[in-house]
Amino acid sequence: MMILAPKFISKAAISRRSLLRSSLAGSLLLPGIADAIAFQDAPQLHSGISHFPSRAKNVIFLFMTGGVSHIDTFDPKPALHRDHGKEIKADHPEIKDRPGYERIYLKRPQWDFAPHGESGIEVSTLFPHVASCVDDLAIIRSMHTSHSNHYNATLGMHTGSFAISRPSIGSWVTYGMGTINRNLPGFVVIAPQQTYAGTQVYSNDFLPAGNQGTLVVPGTEPVTNVKPRLPNAKQRIELDTLQALNRLHAESRLKSAALSARMKSFETAYGMQKAVPEAFDFSKESRNTLNNYAIQPNSSTGFGWQCLAARRLVERGVRFVELIDTGSSGNWDAHGDMMTHVGLAKNVDQPIAALLKDLKQRGMLDETLVVWTTEFGRTPFNNTADAKGREHHPWAFTSWLAGAGVKKGVAYGETDEHGLRAEVNRVHVHDLHATILHLLGFDHQALTYRHAGRDYRLTDVEGQVVHGVLS
Repeated sequence: MMILAPKFISKAAISRRSLLRSSLAGSLLLPGIADAIAFQDAPQLHSGISHFPSRAKNVIFLFMTGGVSHIDTFDPKPALHRDHGKEIKADHPEIKDRPGYERIYLKRPQWDFAPHGESGIEVSTLFPHVASCVDDLAIIRSMHTSHSNHYNATLGMHTGSFAISRPSIGSWVTYGMGTINRNLPGFVVIAPQQTYAGTQVYSNDFLPAGNQGTLVVPGTEPVTNVKPRLPNAKQRIELDTLQALNRLHAESRLKSAALSARMKSFETAYGMQKAVPEAFDFSKESRNTLNNYAIQPNSSTGFGWQCLAARRLVERGVRFVELIDTGSSGNWDAHGDMMTHVGLAKNVDQPIAALLKDLKQRGMLDETLVVWTTEFGRTPFNNTADAKGREHHPWAFTSWLAGAGVKKGVAYGETDEHGLRAEVNRVHVHDLHATILHLLGFDHQALTYRHAGRDYRLTDVEGQVVHGVLS
């Protein structure tokens, strides 16, 4: 078929339907892109206008799925060594009425802790590389959550809702802050597999379609259908022709926001075909940088690849990037054997440290908020003191923050001497969310969206900003 330049085309020359079936139309990536453009163009209450000056302009959210043991990583408990094997009583949701757990015994950490940096904060030997960055971290040792089930706790950490789907934190951030680079999604999730709550962890739910997270799966084609199927020159001619036809079509449909959005979506997709592959092309990164992230030559997988991709995405204006380390199997859920933490920590430790140091060296850490978390901790006890594993533990766990507006080299909050309960300066998931939004310039109580007759927010009806971790 001969492609005509727009100035030579007539209304009858080519049908819109046939052109929509062309290679350009078939290359449109990212479902809902037209809706996203419509959202961007529509009048919005929150469109990059914060409630007060923000400290951070983007977020990298590191989610360790499965439940990392706080007492084996970032929350040292010498009393667990002293009282190892001591029987205790606890009305714990994971063991209540569970056969074999009528009696429970304290279980000591399986790794040593040591102080690091000028702050002297203790970190276990599981995270030697992250430990070298401890003076840039605000470690929250008093986290707690509202559910002991993986699905519910994961959903709660991402949406503030522990029972039903609600918009993800990344969706709330892009809803509030708008977008910087329209050739890239504002919210990206990089995950080799889905985690426990599946697509709900990056769903926009009732927020506009433009706030949905875009899934990137590490591999040779991280975002499917983005690669151009035609040479650039031919594709440009097709796009210009299609736009000319759309303009003719629009003449009889004035003030059609949906049509206008769809016309713009073709141009946006064209721009994304250039921007997306470039963002994930590491060929111009130095060998030293790749080594720092523990990326093997010519590799497009691994957590190091995810971390470097995150830096490159925020560098290009992506507001919120979440990295999920593993999927819903082979993760930190160490019921049977805590030694599985060794390989999992090795997988993420060096890349996370490289990310922090890279952001800092480039002057990006001052405007990028890095959040490290999991859905809950693990029990400081088991049904025998020498049991190899630990159970789910919602009463206490650890998260940490680094970067924009965050205190450096502090340990905030405390659990009791055995790490059983968060006791001093307790921080709920809602409080963590409120703090993240605060650093982005938003009052979590005022960042709302009207749905089904109610003003919804990320923190539901709870949440307090944790000022103790803010600089």
